[in-house]
Amino acid sequence: MTGSPAGSGIALGDIARAVGGSVFGDGDPLIKGASSPDDAGPDDLAFIESERRAPAAHRSRACAFVVAAPIPNLDRPQLVAGDPRRAFVDIIDRFFTPPRRPRGIAREITRGLDVVIGPDPSIWPFVTLGNRARLGARVTLYPGVFVGDDVVIGDDSILYPNVTVREGAVLGARVIVHSGAVLGSDGFGYLQQDGRHHKIPQRGIVVIEDDVELGANVTVDRATFGRTLIRRGTKIDNLVQIAHNVEIGEHSVLAGQAGVSGSARIGSGVMIGGQAGFADHVEVGDRAMVSAKAGVFRNVADGSVVSGSPALPHEQSLVIHGALLRLPELRQQLRQIELRVRALESDKKPTPRPRRGA
Repeated sequence: MTGSPAGSGIALGDIARAVGGSVFGDGDPLIKGASSPDDAGPDDLAFIESERRAPAAHRSRACAFVVAAPIPNLDRPQLVAGDPRRAFVDIIDRFFTPPRRPRGIAREITRGLDVVIGPDPSIWPFVTLGNRARLGARVTLYPGVFVGDDVVIGDDSILYPNVTVREGAVLGARVIVHSGAVLGSDGFGYLQQDGRHHKIPQRGIVVIEDDVELGANVTVDRATFGRTLIRRGTKIDNLVQIAHNVEIGEHSVLAGQAGVSGSARIGSGVMIGGQAGFADHVEVGDRAMVSAKAGVFRNVADGSVVSGSPALPHEQSLVIHGALLRLPELRQQLRQIELRVRALESDKKPTPRPRRGA
């Protein structure tokens, strides 16, 4: 349940007008929270995604629902919106999310030389700010955050506990980085010579543009030279590895445990499933879709859908996977054919003639 900052609640009609919706059914209840149909209480607003979920509405204790079209025979009022999912998100954000209140700068921080901190910060204890770090307005840094020398963090960005941002990294506005993420660690670059691995200095930086969100324990390596770049609006799930000199386009989505090798290029609007892997220097075109556990070893064209390892066009991959599932049956059939062929060949052998004088 998401509680209301205003304890007395908000009238359903007022909520509907705020999101451009209309109320269907009798009553104008006061809404004090928002939740799922299964978890909602008698003062909550719930979201019904489609007509298929109508039985959940009838079972729910919620006092009202956000829907795309009125659900027949439902005895509680419904807020009808053209895009109900977006309307529900806006309702939670506007009415049932407590407003941010800056807490200032804790005394127990480590601050380097020439640090610049914008207005209304929230910097918790045990944060480290390196030399010449620059923080924009309303930045929030939770306990244990490390910000290295010459790092720039834009307005309204939030770094959760124990995030590490190494020297020279640049984060845009409204960036969200979840706990344990490391931005700007050295890229995995070595020169093999005489049976040994000699480290290649990693002298580049990491750039994270506006409105990017990075999940817990995401790692983004600094470039060897130049920059590792994640463009605006991209969302990256937990435990994703982004190697040195990778570039990811705008508004792409990477699910958990995906791994992108060095110098790969991911386009804009790309959707990548969990545990997908990308070889170094591959290019994935705009609006492509890469399924979970896909192994991408060659370029993917704009708008393509690929799956499997090695990744192939999805339709082709489905045929191959279907054949793999039938391998035990096909092996048995092949064995039976082999036995029949041997039997036929044995029957065709000429009977030996008796030798003269025998």
